[in-house]
Amino acid sequence: MLPQSPSFFRRLFRHRSTSVTAEGIQFLIFTLAIGIAAVNTGNNLFYLLLAMMLSLVLISGIMAEYCLRQLEFHRHLPDHLIVNEPATVTLVVKNRKMRLPSFSLEVLDVSDGRTLDRGAEIRHLVSGASQLVSYSLVAPRRGRLRLDGVCVRTEFPFGLFRKQTFYPIEETIIVCPEIKPIDEGLLRGFFTAGPEQSVHRRGQGNDMYNLRQYQAGDDSRKIHWPTTARTSQLMVRETEAEDQRRAVIYLPTLAPVSHDALFEQAVRLAASIIEHLAHSGYTLQLRVGSSRSPFVQGNLHRWDLLRMLAFCERCSPSTESAVTEELLGDTWEIEGGTMIVVQSWRGPSDIKPEHPTILIDGTIIAGTSYAV
Repeated sequence: MLPQSPSFFRRLFRHRSTSVTAEGIQFLIFTLAIGIAAVNTGNNLFYLLLAMMLSLVLISGIMAEYCLRQLEFHRHLPDHLIVNEPATVTLVVKNRKMRLPSFSLEVLDVSDGRTLDRGAEIRHLVSGASQLVSYSLVAPRRGRLRLDGVCVRTEFPFGLFRKQTFYPIEETIIVCPEIKPIDEGLLRGFFTAGPEQSVHRRGQGNDMYNLRQYQAGDDSRKIHWPTTARTSQLMVRETEAEDQRRAVIYLPTLAPVSHDALFEQAVRLAASIIEHLAHSGYTLQLRVGSSRSPFVQGNLHRWDLLRMLAFCERCSPSTESAVTEELLGDTWEIEGGTMIVVQSWRGPSDIKPEHPTILIDGTIIAGTSYAV
């Protein structure tokens, strides 16, 4: 049993730490003064007072330890975050102790080794009970946000010591680029520089698209009775989707280190354009460097494009051929629809601009800050 004892204590205290509060420092100084007075005077009253004060220190440590033990945490995160946009995170805290409650708990997030105070507090959690805590989470940069776990601390019962412990709950959430309103100058560019491509396809509309045989599960209101009577077979009318607009957003990734901040602006601008066009009913494709997505439409699929932007990285130009291939290659070509290029760097002769360059079907949209 003895060889296992050090291992037991290491497991018990490896995630725990204790610090003294300002009030605790004053209390300890006063306790030391009482101890010196007791030794110098030999007065039993001083010894009694010293014993009482030391017992308060001991009781404080024991009660704080029991407040932090046998807690269970379940964190519920949103599917995605957007940079600098607050999102609500919920944390379910359960007290698994059989008899003892927990008091004055502060719950903090631990991310990348840093403790982040979200202002989440629990004043009283009875034994066997659970409590829901909600707080706001704001991501400062795009990519992956890793949450290592939860740090819970308390100053109960006397506020002399701050005791804290760490509960590991590793989770990762995708952070999409920041989205900002599009400048009016760029909005005008969408409607003047590029054509709108109509795509004839099956969908929800009013015009006739096709006639086919009735299948189980089809809406009986769509049966085309004249054709059914003529062919003696149940025929269903399919409608044509309303005219759609197609657009390709292309973000070249080649840029030198000096254009790093400008590249991040270009990523934010591309995300803002996707957000605007998706809400305007466009069918969109995103091209990032040599990668490209399929054409998608709808609020759900736009998150796939934003997640693609969340992980894109700037590539330093290594050779002149690579620069020519990406900046002047066939990636700019599109069969119908509008091509929107968001450039942070236009080549070796490029003088660092204040904002990314926007090209819509080869036409530069100038004179606007694009609100990024």
